[in-house]
Amino acid sequence: MRLQRENLSMVIKLGVIVLGMFAFGYALVPLYKAICEMTGINILALGDRNIPGATVTLPANTQVDLSRSITVEFDANSRGPWHFKPAQSSLVVHPGELTTVMYEFQNVQNRTMSAQAIPSYAPAQAAPYFNKLECFCFNQYTLAPGEKKQWPVAFVIDPKLSKDVATITLSYTFFEVGGKTPAAPDGNQPTAALTTAPGGG
Repeated sequence: MRLQRENLSMVIKLGVIVLGMFAFGYALVPLYKAICEMTGINILALGDRNIPGATVTLPANTQVDLSRSITVEFDANSRGPWHFKPAQSSLVVHPGELTTVMYEFQNVQNRTMSAQAIPSYAPAQAAPYFNKLECFCFNQYTLAPGEKKQWPVAFVIDPKLSKDVATITLSYTFFEVGGKTPAAPDGNQPTAALTTAPGGG
């Protein structure tokens, strides 16, 4: 009997310890946030609060190569009756610098259509070093008649890109899904900023 009581007592103690550990783990996250907000140690925690006039100072990106500048040209080709163009024709960026550019699209037809874009790069050797973090080319889109859209392209050029490359052209071809997929434009040939098929807007 004594042994059974000791075993039962041990089981109860272990159960209390397990429950205590679970409760501590559950309370750890809100406790950490509360301490960070009171002490101001965690800048991100303070930035989450909508305090008028509050600013968040992010650490400098040490991966940016300020000694180099690369001109990125933006090109748009549309295989169909719609409008498709970049919001700006070019940007000068530093390798390692996060940059965002907008592309504009409008379905000028009187019917709903689904479309997708495919990218290409010139020179071709730049493609492995042109890292897109956000791009409308990852998805297909369905647009109503007359619908307009703006899509961002967020990218970083890898600092390991050859120093011989001073200009990169990012070109998109927008085509209707369900039709014949066009070949990517030849990166060695100059392309117009906006091409519209016969009958387009």
